[in-house]
Amino acid sequence: MRATVLAAMIGLLCGVMAFGQAKAPMAKAELHNRQGQLVGIATLTEGTNGVTIVAHVQNLAPGYYGFHIHEAGQCQAPDFKSAGEHFNPQGTEHGLADPKGPHAGDLPNLLVAPDGVGMIVTQAPLVTLKEGKNSLFHSAGTALVIHSKPDDLRTDPSGEAGDRLACGVVTKAAPAM
Repeated sequence: MRATVLAAMIGLLCGVMAFGQAKAPMAKAELHNRQGQLVGIATLTEGTNGVTIVAHVQNLAPGYYGFHIHEAGQCQAPDFKSAGEHFNPQGTEHGLADPKGPHAGDLPNLLVAPDGVGMIVTQAPLVTLKEGKNSLFHSAGTALVIHSKPDDLRTDPSGEAGDRLACGVVTKAAPAM
C-alpha cells in the first residue's frame, strides 16, 4: 500500500514538474536496498540552474543520510561499490562546504522522519541531463546512492558518509502528460 502511494505521489510530482516544460530532459532512479527492496524513487529534471532532484524514501531508520550522485550506472548489491565514487568530472575535492569543492555529485543530506519516510528537493547545479562533460548520461552512466551516515559536507573524498545502503541507476524518463 505504502509503495503504491509513494509511486502515485512521484507520478503526480513528475507531472507537475513537467507542466510547461514538455521539452525539459527528465530522468528517474528507483532506489533499492541491499535486499533488493524498493525504498525510494527519485525524479530528475533539467532546469535553468542545473538539475532538480526530488527523492522520496521509505522504510529507513530516522535520521540524516548522505545522498550523492555516483559516477557509474551500476547498483550491484550488497555493497553498491559498482556505482564507483562520487560523480566528479571536474576533479575537485568533496564537500558542499569545502572551498576546493564540491564534486558535481555532492548533494545535501537526506532527512528521514520518525515514521521512516523522507523527502528531499534539491538542486544539482553542476550536472546536466543534456550532452556534455557533466552529463549524467555519459558512457558509464550514473547512480544515486544513500549512505548509512550523514555527510559532513567537507571531508575528502566522501564526507565520512559511511556504507552504501541503497542505490538507483539514473535512467532517461519521458515527462508525464
